[in-house]
Amino acid sequence: MVEGNDTGSGKGRDARVDGTNRDYIDYEQVKKQQSYRFAEAEQDLEEGGSEAFDTETPIHTCDFSRYLHGGAAERAACARELGGALEGIGFAILVNHGVDAQLYERAEQEVRKIFTTNSLESKLRFRARRHGSINQGYFPIQETSDIHPDLVEGWVFCRRAFAELSSAEVALEDFWPALEHETVFRALCQAQERLVQPIARCLLQHLGCEPRLLDERLAGTNFGLRLNYYPPIPEGAPRGAGRLLGHEDVDLFTLLPAPRCEGLQVLNRRNFRWIRLMAPANALILNTGDYLQRISNDRYPSTTHRVSRPRDPRLKQSDRVSFPMNIYLSEEELLEVLPGLANPKYPPVRAIEFHTRTTAKHYGDNYAVDSEA
Repeated sequence: MVEGNDTGSGKGRDARVDGTNRDYIDYEQVKKQQSYRFAEAEQDLEEGGSEAFDTETPIHTCDFSRYLHGGAAERAACARELGGALEGIGFAILVNHGVDAQLYERAEQEVRKIFTTNSLESKLRFRARRHGSINQGYFPIQETSDIHPDLVEGWVFCRRAFAELSSAEVALEDFWPALEHETVFRALCQAQERLVQPIARCLLQHLGCEPRLLDERLAGTNFGLRLNYYPPIPEGAPRGAGRLLGHEDVDLFTLLPAPRCEGLQVLNRRNFRWIRLMAPANALILNTGDYLQRISNDRYPSTTHRVSRPRDPRLKQSDRVSFPMNIYLSEEELLEVLPGLANPKYPPVRAIEFHTRTTAKHYGDNYAVDSEA
């Protein structure tokens, strides 16, 4: 386990690998009616199982240059298109977003480097621990979450880990086993941060809200850059374990540079079938999270996704890399339904309370922050 106590379910390993999201539904703070297994059933990898897959619904691809550089009519059309896609399924693919493809190539190489050239002993010096809302640092394989043994190593870096992005003096050696890692990922974060306000404006415009309503709150807000390294899948891997458990992100939205290897699956809430998502090279996959579902009064769903083992047996012998960037509001900000949206369903709540109550399902009940903290 990463930290904290067991979630209190009293379930053993077999129950964990066969678990579903409904086992932990009491931790959710936005409406989630979907029911799903954390990992794809073993028999479904051979296409003969009980889970249903959607091979007809595409994930919409949006030319985001129209919002970045277009006139009023082009921005309005882009807002309708992107907002409609996210309102419908919670995922979209952005192309022509302006981030240099070389940054993605360098980052992919650096993810492999940080996980494979540093010894386990070295990595464990940075073992994840809680800072504010977020568990930051290194997660050994099968320890991303208490509730499922995922076949992934992870490493989470927030703003405080980057010298030129943090508001405070930091000792980079406290976060990085080698300082050249920080240089590569700082450049990536800086480039992607330039998209945060435009994406928020686009989504607010679709809702009929003032597009710049969140600009100030998103200027220098916190983020979590999570590096995922999925090693080749060994013989004898835990029964029922996937590469990353089914989940919904707890953030506003997530920017995921398109991985090269298959595995990402998205749950279509309209028919409760899984969509296998493969995006073009250098595209950004955008998905909405719990923060945005709450403040949009359920207009933008926090959509379920997971990473499955590859279907092609040959790909099981290859690693997989991803580096999603989660965008948050600052911890003391209030999450409240946006002005102008009728019949608010949710009362205001501090972001740190909302975040930690939800993620306590992963790290134990004592992870939650109450209103008096």
